Amino acid sequence: MDNINLVETFSEFKEFKNIDRETMMRIIEDVFRAMLTKKFGEESNFDVIVNIDRGDLEIWHTREIVEDGEIEDPNLQIAFSEAIKIEPDFEVGEEVSEQIFLSDFGRREILAIRQNLVSKIMDYEKDSIYKKYKEKVGEVIAGEVYQVWKKEILVLDDEGIELILPKSEQIPSDYFKKGDSIRAVVSKVDMRNSNPVIILSRTSPVFLERLFESEVPEIYDGLITIKKIVRIPGERAKVAVESYDDRIDPVGACVGMKGSRIHGIVRELRNENIDVINYTTNENLYVQRALSPAKVISINLDPKTHKADVYMKPDQVSLAIGKGGFNIRLAGQLTGYEIDVYRDTDVDSEDVDLQEFSDEIDQWIIDELKNIGCDTAKSVLDLEVQELVSRTDLEEETIQEVVNILKAEFE
Repeated sequence: MDNINLVETFSEFKEFKNIDRETMMRIIEDVFRAMLTKKFGEESNFDVIVNIDRGDLEIWHTREIVEDGEIEDPNLQIAFSEAIKIEPDFEVGEEVSEQIFLSDFGRREILAIRQNLVSKIMDYEKDSIYKKYKEKVGEVIAGEVYQVWKKEILVLDDEGIELILPKSEQIPSDYFKKGDSIRAVVSKVDMRNSNPVIILSRTSPVFLERLFESEVPEIYDGLITIKKIVRIPGERAKVAVESYDDRIDPVGACVGMKGSRIHGIVRELRNENIDVINYTTNENLYVQRALSPAKVISINLDPKTHKADVYMKPDQVSLAIGKGGFNIRLAGQLTGYEIDVYRDTDVDSEDVDLQEFSDEIDQWIIDELKNIGCDTAKSVLDLEVQELVSRTDLEEETIQEVVNILKAEFE
């Protein structure tokens, strides 16, 4: 074998996609120079020429020609009688370069070179991937689902790099199968057992922020700033925005004409409800806006304890609380206040929506009463127990319990 054919001897090199040509040449040269130092004790008088395009490598050993019998270091010097075998015109004092071939190395040395090369290139590849994705933390990337497991999904980017989307970072209603395209934000990059581990997230507020940047040019250009995002993935999110240009309505710009801009984001987030509100330093107004879509009558704030007592009409309380309590919880996270909602008691003709009693009365009972036109507490109390029994499928004992609960509300 006349040269060291890297394509055939080190076929693994073809699999490495994140190493540029110059870096690959440097690694190969460094490995061979280390081997030469180990074999000859010196490598400065060796030239290592790597040609990635042809897939080969040449090693030339340069020595000074000295008179026969005057060799002090055979690594640096060559006898005149040996030099003229290479080229008859050589003279004492000149330098001669002699090529070293693969056949000049032993089997163990060749195997050691091969293992060392593969090891160093793999280490560089891992380090390159780690550095590349460390700089991408907070960016949205697109990939293809390669494998779906119970606790996580394996995603491949366009270069075949493996990324992990844990179950905890997936929206509850997410469903992916092999081959699906997926978008997520790079959440974290770690090194585990010398291997880069890239964690993706679709539940992070940063993911929602990046989606807004991609859909709303004014945010990308810096004319509108997202002050804060809070979300319960797959359920609801609240986004506080502020405009630095009085001519731009930040909420309108984010929502778009007929919701054109926000619809794409909502679809990506599996129909997550997104409330976009105007940020303000007026905390009273900020809490009021955060409770949207509910209408507030009055607010008492205590900045020291960060508690807010909010009063509103009875039919607005359920809107303020929201399904599963999500709306009021997110409003609290957005404003930093612990919010308590109260029905406004200043109105003598106060009535309470029947739905407000869902924590005390089973939903199926409420639905049964609504079916006969009783939508509020007083509309139920205005009817006799026997009439309620005859008009519904409810038992008298059940209706009596409901009446007692509703009466207690007005006592």
